[in-house]
Amino acid sequence: MNGLTLAYIGDAYYELKIRKYLIDQKLTSVNDLHKKAILFTKGLAQAEIVMYMIENELLSIDEKTYFKRGRNASGPGRKNIDAKTYHRATGFEALIGYLYLNDKKRCDELIHIAIKYIEGENHGKSGGQKIK
Repeated sequence: MNGLTLAYIGDAYYELKIRKYLIDQKLTSVNDLHKKAILFTKGLAQAEIVMYMIENELLSIDEKTYFKRGRNASGPGRKNIDAKTYHRATGFEALIGYLYLNDKKRCDELIHIAIKYIEGENHGKSGGQKIK
């Protein structure tokens, strides 16, 4: 599959896992759920997450390849984020899509890391400590 197709399925699965996580946190207001979900799913957050994973060597060589496949295949970007951020976010979604189709356990591990990153003190910073 090409990078954009992987990103398409990865976006859907990641969004579903984030929604499930938020519901498990006992959020019940749809408005609150939506606002909180955006913190995890917006392009800037996804770009930060994947760069955190790369900088902290949390991805295998194969996983980096699929990230790059999505990053390099992405279109011109969105109005609300710059092209570089958009490409990284698309690469993250492609990585999630690839893992969803080939190694769901590992996919869920990376989503867990993403959640911990956004919820934790590393949010908004590159680098930081490894999250287990």
